Amino acid sequence: MRKNVVVAIDGYSSCGKSTLAKALAKKLGFIYIDSGAMYRAVTLYFIRNHTNVSDEAAVIDALQHIELNFHSRDYESHITLNGEEVSEEIRQMPVSETVSEISALKQVRKEMVKQQQRMGKSKNIVMDGRDIGTTVFPDAQVKLFMTADPKVRAERRFKELQSKGDTTTSLEDVFENLAHRDYADTTRKESPLVRAEDAIILDNTEITPVEQLEFALNKVTPFIPQLA
Repeated sequence: MRKNVVVAIDGYSSCGKSTLAKALAKKLGFIYIDSGAMYRAVTLYFIRNHTNVSDEAAVIDALQHIELNFHSRDYESHITLNGEEVSEEIRQMPVSETVSEISALKQVRKEMVKQQQRMGKSKNIVMDGRDIGTTVFPDAQVKLFMTADPKVRAERRFKELQSKGDTTTSLEDVFENLAHRDYADTTRKESPLVRAEDAIILDNTEITPVEQLEFALNKVTPFIPQLA
């Protein structure tokens, strides 16, 4: 029986998984681990180094040269790739357009899952991704599966890109990218995006971040004696 508390949040792209996970971790004093950022950082490394993803040996070799770390600043979780802060760059469209392909690679998923499981061995954590409740932590005490209307997801992602100064990506581009990623995530052979049988569905199409945080807290609190 797991002694530390693990909250696994899975779901589709741009459903606000990271927003909820960060808020939940901050409220509970847990460690937040952004698994999606890990795959994005690997993708960025592959792009920069022109890694031939069709060559398994090249992929394995590249993974040996990647060191990922999380650190907190201003109550936000940041990721470094070989010591370089890449939290902003990994959210840009070049990475978004390629991350599903890289994430589907068997060797990449094997390495990332191993690192994620190591991070959650003894500490209370909140982790979001695509296969956290099914593959990484199938014994997590609380599993949430997030979803939302595709148009709403695209609008949220579009506004996020605009707020970061992206004036070249259109709403249509974002919608098409999300549709492509949904297909890739749900049909890949390695750890596809599926809802764990014991995961609680959270559709946030018409609820606020505050309301979804309250929903999640109500599900997690029973597993924390001092809060129950």
